[in-house]
Amino acid sequence: MGKEHTRAGAKRRIITLLAGIAAVAVAGFATANPSAPPPGAAQLEAAQLLAADPDAAQPGAAAGIENAGAGKTGETHTGEAHAAAAQPAQAAGVDAPAADAGAADAAGTSSGNSGTGSIKPFVIEVVDAATGRGVPLVELTTVSNLLFVTDSGGLAAISEPELMGRRVYFHVRSHGYEFAADGFGFRGRALDVTPGGTARLEIARQNLAERLYRVTGSGIYRDSVLAGRAVPLAEPLLAASLTGCDSVLNAIYQGRLFWVWGDTNRDAYPLGNFHVTAATSALPADGGLDPAVGVDLHYFTSEQGTVRSMARMPGDGPTWITALGVFPDEAGRERLFAWYVKVKGWIEVYARGLAEFDPQAGEFRHVRDMPLDQPVVPDGHALLVEESGERWLYFGNPFPMVRVPYVAEAAPELDRYEAFTCLVPGSRPQDGRIARDERGRVVWSWQRGTPPLSPQEEQRLLKRGVLPADAARWQLRDRDTGKGLLAHRGSTCYNAYRNRYVAIVCESGGTSPLGELWYAEADTPLGPWAYAVKIVTHNKYSFYNPKQHPYFDQEGGRLIYFEGTYSTLFSGNPCPTPRYDYNQVMYRLDLAEPRLAVPVAVYDGSGEGRAEAFSLGPAAVGSHAFCALDRPLPGAVAVYLKTEGGRPAELMAVPAATEQAANTLQPPQPQQPANTQQPRHVERSAGLTRLFYALPHTADRPSSHTVPLYGYVSPDGTRRVYALEGQGPADWQRDPSPVCCVWP
Repeated sequence: MGKEHTRAGAKRRIITLLAGIAAVAVAGFATANPSAPPPGAAQLEAAQLLAADPDAAQPGAAAGIENAGAGKTGETHTGEAHAAAAQPAQAAGVDAPAADAGAADAAGTSSGNSGTGSIKPFVIEVVDAATGRGVPLVELTTVSNLLFVTDSGGLAAISEPELMGRRVYFHVRSHGYEFAADGFGFRGRALDVTPGGTARLEIARQNLAERLYRVTGSGIYRDSVLAGRAVPLAEPLLAASLTGCDSVLNAIYQGRLFWVWGDTNRDAYPLGNFHVTAATSALPADGGLDPAVGVDLHYFTSEQGTVRSMARMPGDGPTWITALGVFPDEAGRERLFAWYVKVKGWIEVYARGLAEFDPQAGEFRHVRDMPLDQPVVPDGHALLVEESGERWLYFGNPFPMVRVPYVAEAAPELDRYEAFTCLVPGSRPQDGRIARDERGRVVWSWQRGTPPLSPQEEQRLLKRGVLPADAARWQLRDRDTGKGLLAHRGSTCYNAYRNRYVAIVCESGGTSPLGELWYAEADTPLGPWAYAVKIVTHNKYSFYNPKQHPYFDQEGGRLIYFEGTYSTLFSGNPCPTPRYDYNQVMYRLDLAEPRLAVPVAVYDGSGEGRAEAFSLGPAAVGSHAFCALDRPLPGAVAVYLKTEGGRPAELMAVPAATEQAANTLQPPQPQQPANTQQPRHVERSAGLTRLFYALPHTADRPSSHTVPLYGYVSPDGTRRVYALEGQGPADWQRDPSPVCCVWP
């Protein structure tokens, strides 16, 4: 889902759609028969039907394939159908339980990691060198370019007869992981391939996030089934004929997770479902799978057992849901609303609207149209926030900047939508009119009838010089280089372990156009968002529209889960990964990882830089002075507030490694949730209070992305303040050396 221009698969589907329409329109005009009559009414009607209803392209009964869009049923598993149609597992040489036998045979007859159905496979297991867990999406390529890709269990089952009984070299590579190189620089291993044999390879994870499994598509555990291994999913091979789908939105509705996806591929025909696919799953606390191993999805299906259209809204062309929200009504009932767009041509939005899920009908029903130029529209992922005694659903993609009162009656009332913006009321981003107070300072506020500024729009105003850099809200920078990065899409959630809002953001551009994911933190959902750390990378492949799943959080929020859409779209890569392409892949991130430390806001409660007024954390007060760390990075220094006698308070820095080695003023252990009540003045002892961590200032290693923090003494020597280099008070004496380096 996400914004219109990130609709994965839309381009190829629309091209196919247009090609089909063109083929009908020119029927009878082939050069072999120049005297053929022009297309008749039946052909033109078929072309129009295809444009309005891509499901109509499914071949009819005469072709031996039923229309997958016909009929409706509720949610279902389709594993029984697979088992009934399958042959015994022994035919594939797989030692699998009888219940899985058909699945094993079905897996062995598909392309990609092929099985012959007569040779017991040679199984390669690729594991994370640090954890021993199987790694999905690892490519194993022979010298002759045979490609095998590990499944969600980290297994590749190989049954190619020409490889059996031979020593075969496999190149090993995977996005964000690295296999050790030999003396010639080759990253791979020669293995003795034998029927029924096994090999185990270790690969080092470079990503900070850990890849876990594929959520959607075919053959999720295909190789594990062939190998006779236990799998966690009820349908490990193919559920509801879904082979690929665009980005996800979900919400807890009636005690279950309700999932929706965009354009969807089905295995029976190149044109699939263009009107939303949906499923539900049990929450982990209510009998659902541990999110570390998988998600058992129950799809809404047609009478044929395939995914079906869930949101056929008025108008031609596909329907895309752009936001999903659950609201209570006055009677206390939960109601599920969806904001949607209708598109035509090359993803041109021509209509907007609001729909509501009808649990009796099992589909979304149209509620109202919305003006195409509606200034405030919910977009992205919902976040429940309470502010001044009022409850709101915030919507963000990635940052929350639109809100709706948390009552069902507000959803259809467009004049109750509010946007967090710095625009003059009633103006538009292209106008460049910025709201300011009587002192000329930029004012951000919640407004009705005025649109928010996306990170892209905010960046354009910065480049025009209309918006000052220190007033920006959504511009992230790389912690390690200071380089700006433009947030594309993503999601923001409150995290109890960090006692902050955390965002998982896809970068626009970067080392792969839409394949780089970053982690950021802020004290409020509205920021200040400042610095980020890269957690996932891809080599010329997209991984867009990441979505956090806060209901999967574990260990008090220390472990968080997120997924994204893995696709060649926008990447420039002409070679889609079999089974994985255009599907959702799940990751896990351990927030106790020291390398995740990101600079966060330090506030000055005095307004003049007094050391004793510096604090950080959600309860801190004052203006944003600079950014620093609340936990150490390798090589960092701990910065303390020192108070003694009647002397002015001052700051002092101690190498973090020395501090910990001496076991003095130990930082809070990372597994402990942050203090939710007080500013983060932590660990007091003998007149010392540790405030934050920063980088040391050394003359031989100047930092281009941090700024020295200096102390300044008043002319009469009675007062001391601290400020960034070049920002100290005039006529005050600057200390010879800075305390440390912080982030501006």
